[in-house]
Amino acid sequence: MKTLHTMALAALVLAASGAHAQTAAKGPKAEKADKAVKVSDADVRQMIESSFTSKGPATVEGVINQDATQKTCSQYPDRLHVPAAVAKKVEAAELKQVKYPADNNFIGDWKEGEKIAQNGRGMQFSDQVGAPNGANCYACHQLTKAEISFGNIGPSLYNYGKLRGNSPDVVRYTWGKIWDSNAYSACSNMPRFGHKGILTEQQIRDVMALLLDPASPVNQ
Repeated sequence: MKTLHTMALAALVLAASGAHAQTAAKGPKAEKADKAVKVSDADVRQMIESSFTSKGPATVEGVINQDATQKTCSQYPDRLHVPAAVAKKVEAAELKQVKYPADNNFIGDWKEGEKIAQNGRGMQFSDQVGAPNGANCYACHQLTKAEISFGNIGPSLYNYGKLRGNSPDVVRYTWGKIWDSNAYSACSNMPRFGHKGILTEQQIRDVMALLLDPASPVNQ
């Protein structure tokens, strides 16, 4: 759904760029007037509402209706220049929303976790409503030595548990990071898997096992 917002914004920017080119050809005065054209949130909202329809789990409302953190982070699209005070406020607010397992059982089955990490399906218009989502971890991280196809937007997670251990603090941090990445890194590009209901609690347990279980290929 983030893609729809980006597409709509890109369309508006292209339209504004085309208008700028036309007015620039008319002379300095027209070009100066054109510089005042701005793409507002209202413009983006109108573009999304008029150009897209909800289908399956991909809804227009999911793009338009931002929570407080999304609204804040939308002001810093590159995610690299979030003021320290703003980042601290976002992280504190999101940390309060992390839900830890009531039974204190953090670790599941790493074999299931590997399947989830490899699965990039979910929350697209072609998916079934209520069907389990994947985490698509390999799109951004290296996890195992055997996997040769992985992204590098995020840090390598190979040997994650082997390097960090599995102390209560590490386990709790890892769960929190998966549940709501913004709790530890404001305006992170990583999805808020638990907070947004992308993964179930059991799926998060299984991904935890993939990262922390000594028998997992991540730690070989």
